[in-house]
Amino acid sequence: MHKFLYIIILVMIPLQASFAQGPPIYTDTPIFLGLEGRGFRTFGKYISKENATVYAQPFVIPYNITTKIFIGVIAPFLRIAPENINSQSGLGDVSLFAKILLYQKDGLGKTFRIAIKLQETFPTGDTDNMPSIGLGAYQTKVGLIGAYITTKYGLYGEFGYNAVGEHLDDNLVYNLAIGYPILPVVYPPKQLNAYLELNGNTILEGSRTTLFISPGIQVIPSRRFLLEAGVQIPIKEDVPSGQKTNFIFTLGTRILIF
Repeated sequence: MHKFLYIIILVMIPLQASFAQGPPIYTDTPIFLGLEGRGFRTFGKYISKENATVYAQPFVIPYNITTKIFIGVIAPFLRIAPENINSQSGLGDVSLFAKILLYQKDGLGKTFRIAIKLQETFPTGDTDNMPSIGLGAYQTKVGLIGAYITTKYGLYGEFGYNAVGEHLDDNLVYNLAIGYPILPVVYPPKQLNAYLELNGNTILEGSRTTLFISPGIQVIPSRRFLLEAGVQIPIKEDVPSGQKTNFIFTLGTRILIF
């Protein structure tokens, strides 16, 4: 009997470590279960630029088919309000994505995982009016996602290549995140987590790079629900004068549905 209980504990500890903190706010995760998995996510994103303001409200429906295969859809609603031009709003470019777990190694109070992510974005956003709320081109993204998570901290990394049609420039996407659970790990989870992230994008033609530092906070009052907020501050942005970003503020929620 004691041996049986010991085996159960060995199995549950790495699982508890995986869910000791929720997923990062801006960086993807190779964890497919819990609040990262089957459910619903939405967040409001307010973007302040020198010459415009943008409000984005993506609706994300993820679904883990198995513990190793994960699919989802992203439908963003956008409102773009440039200075001295009438604002435009509507549905942006819709995306379908899939993640496949490539490697998983669990230990006592820790887990290490790597997944591949495939994402196809369709030109569903309006490009007939100005400002455009769609890119007007298909986009195919392939990337790798990794994470090392313990009961004391989490390290996350993401690297992807985004191929863009219509003779537009391809780009690289790269994100890093550190997560720290402020409250002790308990079950059922009642967590307060802090994140610090670096979020980058490089357009290959001309090596134009945008890099944000992104602190955030996350509250998990129950195993089925979380709230998260973060701000992105540009530390490098190769864009024309007048188009630079002042800041981006994000406030969102995730709800787990069985």
